[in-house]
Amino acid sequence: MKQDLTIKQNLALFDLDNTLLAGDSDYNWSLFLISEGLLDAKTHHDRNEQFYADYKAGCLNIVEFLKFQLQPLSQHPKTFLDELHKKYMQKIIHPMMTEKAQALVDKHKATGDLCVVITATNSFVTKPIATAYGIEHLIGSDPEMINGQYTGNVTGVPTYKEGKVTRLNQWLVQRGKKLSDFETSYFYSDSLNDLSLLEIVTNPVAVDADATLKKIAQEKGWPQISLR
Repeated sequence: MKQDLTIKQNLALFDLDNTLLAGDSDYNWSLFLISEGLLDAKTHHDRNEQFYADYKAGCLNIVEFLKFQLQPLSQHPKTFLDELHKKYMQKIIHPMMTEKAQALVDKHKATGDLCVVITATNSFVTKPIATAYGIEHLIGSDPEMINGQYTGNVTGVPTYKEGKVTRLNQWLVQRGKKLSDFETSYFYSDSLNDLSLLEIVTNPVAVDADATLKKIAQEKGWPQISLR
């Protein structure tokens, strides 16, 4: 009998904000723009705080939030935004990247797992962060771009709540796969907003979980870890 030498690859999915990062890249991007004098503090700070509170409570209006978050991108050329993001990475993001988070990513990469960051935060903000962790693949809410300029709109399904499942399935189909093709699939998340995806992987892991997810993880017997 011929031996099957096919190497089975596992899937490792990582939420980003407050999971791999010890903080929120979306929330802090707005604060960074305010500190750079690119957004008016009076009109943007309170809305940013409210959106963040809604997210943590699980009642965020993702469409309204993305309008708020993507509108500033439409006001500047892509080249300027890219340079601005480099400063954001150095000043804000790198201090949020923990050794434990990097070690977890490296462990999955070392075993040949297919590693993916999947986040509600827009891909302009998050793609360089995923790259900094050494993760090639990102599934995020995608800003619309026309003729090299961001329009302030979102394209496709936002990667939020059930939208994470939708976008993951779409991404896998593009690779000729489906979730059930992976004998083992991991998803690491801190948030109650990610329950839809946590419930369909074989290995859900709560990371520095919010109160609601912590309780659910305890009830379901899911592993709980800290990357801080």
